[in-house]
Order: sequence, then structure tokens, then C-alpha cells
Amino acid sequence: MAARQHPAGLRRVVLLMSELELGGTEKQVFLLANGLHDSGVEVVVLLLTGGGPYEERLRAAGIDVRRLGFARDPASLPALWRNTWAFARLVRELRAIRPDVLHAFLFRSYMIGPPAARLAAVPVVVAGRRNQSDYKRGRRWVFTVERAATLITDHIVANAVAVLEDARTVERVPAHKLSVIYNGLPGEVFDAVTPAEIHADHPVLVCVANFKRQKGHTYLLRAAAELARRGRPCTLVLVGDGPDRPALEARAKALGLDVRFLGRRADHERMLARADVVVLSSLFEGMSNAVMEAMALGRPIVATAVGGTPELLDGRGVLVPAADPRALADGIAHVLENPAPAAALGAEARDWARKNLDVGRMVDEHVHLYRRLLED
Repeated sequence: MAARQHPAGLRRVVLLMSELELGGTEKQVFLLANGLHDSGVEVVVLLLTGGGPYEERLRAAGIDVRRLGFARDPASLPALWRNTWAFARLVRELRAIRPDVLHAFLFRSYMIGPPAARLAAVPVVVAGRRNQSDYKRGRRWVFTVERAATLITDHIVANAVAVLEDARTVERVPAHKLSVIYNGLPGEVFDAVTPAEIHADHPVLVCVANFKRQKGHTYLLRAAAELARRGRPCTLVLVGDGPDRPALEARAKALGLDVRFLGRRADHERMLARADVVVLSSLFEGMSNAVMEAMALGRPIVATAVGGTPELLDGRGVLVPAADPRALADGIAHVLENPAPAAALGAEARDWARKNLDVGRMVDEHVHLYRRLLED
């Protein structure tokens, strides 16, 4: 086998992430690390706190993954000492690795990564933006710390145009420091998938999202109750986990709904393949991996028009306002009552995703950006 050749001028990249549990950003870090490795770039993945399923998969592919030992909950004196030690270790690791680029993902990583990279004399520092700033509103200290980190960051990669515009207008990041690189889908997600066996007497709605307020599950339950009131009961399958699960379970029971709470699943694509309708009820969003994967399977999708979701589904799915259970119910009913047009939307979504969300393209765009920043 011929030796891999690293792209000219780019030898080594560090990807900084909190952990590698099952999640959208975690999956994209996994795909990017593998793609860079396959293109001949040496990749080291540094984790602030813990590992997860993707950690072992990266190691199995020959990629170096190291845990730094930051505390999960920083709001205590012991955590302060632990995090001080872990930050010093991060600087030492970066000095020893000597990467050309540090790319930090998600809020905590891109607060900690840039100052450590500057102390370690890393040539290029990149931060990712995966969401709009809605979750930061009312927390002025977050914006203050974020802007300070942005000042010492060379470039910010957004995963949707909506996320870029939010960074430009709300955070006031200069346009020349911003780029959009869409998330990527590996080729196998377009392969035929055996649908999960979900026994139900009614149409099956599937939502893949962790149980956090931003995902809008409360409005989804209310939309399901509205459909039942109209004589269109559905079985709601929720894949994910999180702090809001107990409250959602109690709410579903109080409403008398058929809701299946399946927890985190490594085979969630089989749930998507079984769906009569894939639903995402987010209040704010970046670029949803669940929506992308449903597109790759050609499933009809109803989603709230937030963040990058309209960029994915404009003309290829049904978009509804956020926090509006009646509109969400209307969108779901429209799909169920019009199966042929819904199938056509799913086919259009699949074709678009194949052309625009290829993981190879995502990796190539990162390599091009890293090289340009190094040359600059």
C-alpha cells in the first residue's frame, strides 16, 4: 500500500473537544479526525473531560486520543485546582505535539483552547460555532469571555450560514474571520437500512434529539396531543436522553400519549428508517445531524425553521415556526394526509444531501482552510 501524503504545508492537527459521547458535534469530530488521518495528516484528539463510544473507534483507526482531566462541573474550589492543573497539562501537550492547527469545538473548548494554544505557540487557532447564540442570552459574562477568546482566535468555522450570520451580528465577529463548512455524511448512511421493529397501531413519529430545553420536546408532546384531539393519534418515538427526561415522561403520561422513550441508541438510523414522519421541534439549532441522516434515508421531515434547518429543508421538507405546537401538528398532519408529495420531498432531500453533505467534501474544505490560514 502506498504511503499517505499529507496535504502540502499541513502536517499535524489537534482537535479539542469536551468528550466523545453520542451526539451531533461528537460525530462530526469523529468524521473529521478520520478524514484528516486518511488524507495523511497526523491527528491528535484532546478531550477536556471524558471519552465515549467515538473515543475507542478513533483509537482503533490509529488516531491518538488523550484525556486532559478537566472537571465536569467547574463550580467548586477542588474543581478550580483540578482545572488549573489540567490547563497546564493542555499547554504542555500542545508544546510536545507541536501542531500546525488547533481546532476547538463547542463553547468550553473554544474558551480554553485559544489561550492554551497561544501559550504553546501554536501557529493557527480555529474555533467552531455549532449553534446560534440563543442559549447565551441574558448571560452577559458568556459573551464577554467568548469575545475575549475570539480576539486571539485566527478563524471561526460555522456549520450553517445562519450560525455564521449570528456570530457576525450578535458576537460582532469580523466577516474575514468567518467561514461556513457544512457537516458531513459518510457514504454508508445512504445505504438501505432495515427499519426497526416498532409495533404501533398508529403512524410513527420519530425524533432523535437529547432531552434538553432547546430541543422543544414539550411542544412536540403538545403537538401529539393536538393530533389525538383531531382524531389523528400517533405513536411518538423519542431517541435520546438528558436532564428533561423525567419531566417529559410525566407529561406524556398525563396527556395519555403513546410515547416510547428509547434512550441513546447507536442504531438510531433504524428508527429513522421506520418513521412515517421524522420530526425535530428545536427552539434553536445549528446543523442537525438527525435531520441530515433522515434526509439521507429519504424520509419525510417536519422541523422547526430555526438555525441551519431551513438551509437543509427549503423545498425538501416541511418547515414550521418554533414553539408553536398547533403549527407543528398541522405540518405533521399535512405529511400524513399527502403521502405522495411527502415521498417526493423525501426523495428530493436525499438527492440534495448526497450532492451537498458528502463527508469527503467537508474534510477537503477543512484542509483547504487550514492550509490557507497557515500560508497567511
